Amino acid sequence: MNNYETVFILTPVLSETQMKETVDKFTALLKEEGGEIVNEEYWGLRKLAYPINKKTTGFYILLEFQAKPETIAKLEVNIRRDERVIRFLTFRQDKHAYEYSIKRRNLKAAKEAGQEA
Repeated sequence: MNNYETVFILTPVLSETQMKETVDKFTALLKEEGGEIVNEEYWGLRKLAYPINKKTTGFYILLEFQAKPETIAKLEVNIRRDERVIRFLTFRQDKHAYEYSIKRRNLKAAKEAGQEA
């Protein structure tokens, strides 16, 4: 299984529950296909670099997961069919990107643990 990272932008008119519902739909699909979710981050509502479908903001979500290459095709088809997704990008992490993502997660966890104390 390879390591993948998907970032997708959801339309800004969604409620919190609709946004979580959409993310849960994609994570459930990955789990059904034998994938494993490594990390899930909500980056929140951010301004887009340029307008997309007359929208200037969107909810950014990052999913890091391990899956077989065949799973990616099914995931991308489902993302394309979902009208709540404005844009998405999926790529396979090489060893350097994978090591960086582990380091980034550990720094984030340490920072959050420091804030709790």
